Amino acid sequence: MEIDRGAYPEAQTPWDDPAWRTAALDWLEVRLTELGVRETGPRRVRVRPWSVIVRVEAASPVWFKAASPGSVFEAGLGEALARWTPEHVLTPYAVDAARGWSLLPSGGELLRSLPPGPQEWEEALTQYADLQLALVPRVEELLRLGVPDARVAVLPAVFDVAVAENGTLSAEERARLRAFRPRLVEWCDELRAIDVPDSLDHADLHDGQILVAERYTFFDWGDANVGHPFCSLLIALERAADLHGTEVVARLEDAYLDRWPGSLAELRRAAELARHLSQLTRLRSWGRLFPTAAHLGDPEQAAALLRLLATA
Repeated sequence: MEIDRGAYPEAQTPWDDPAWRTAALDWLEVRLTELGVRETGPRRVRVRPWSVIVRVEAASPVWFKAASPGSVFEAGLGEALARWTPEHVLTPYAVDAARGWSLLPSGGELLRSLPPGPQEWEEALTQYADLQLALVPRVEELLRLGVPDARVAVLPAVFDVAVAENGTLSAEERARLRAFRPRLVEWCDELRAIDVPDSLDHADLHDGQILVAERYTFFDWGDANVGHPFCSLLIALERAADLHGTEVVARLEDAYLDRWPGSLAELRRAAELARHLSQLTRLRSWGRLFPTAAHLGDPEQAAALLRLLATA
């Protein structure tokens, strides 16, 4: 097997545990046999702190994914999404929800590989909004699956813990953040007053997390939270702006918002507030994926906190 550790050669992952590796590969072997998959080349393993992925070469490649302990819910979430919204996600061949393991089919080319123009981004974001709208009645079920709670009401507490525990903030930065807290609470109160229901927030939606075949398919849910749906816009719009200029942002945002009920003016304000607050939802995701790696996690968390000040 070819092993790719990327920028994390020293990171300790389940792959480094022989017993875990044997169990995972045995599970994979059984599932491949059940599917009748005939391998056509060496397996490629991608090891990261947040997941282990094995690409199985076949006439149509098959992917084994093991989520990190902080996102073990991802396997069960993927299985549930395939039942609830099969037109928007991959349908796994097999899932071990307790261990966070999934066996997944290929779903087409990455949107990133096209590369997408503004029209493709617009279509992808409107379909993503349809996915979120379909999941609004499923919020309690999502929480029972273990998807973390990052609803607006809990974000001040997320902020408090992050400011108190982050070891890379200077005393001056910590003081500025604590002085900013009342403004943060005002944002949360204003956003909650705009009647947009909670749903699933991918929390890292970009053109490397969207597949294109006959439809757009959204995958890689390890960062996901239950929260304000518009928090998903931050990364997607930043990526589109990088590719096509900031002038496309308003067009893409409005195309997404057009799927939601309510006045456009209020929805735009909600989207603005959610983009600010999504620094906290992403910070929470990062903390789950790097719970003990202070040298990796703390600087990123500090940067997310300080970006909140920049938007105030």
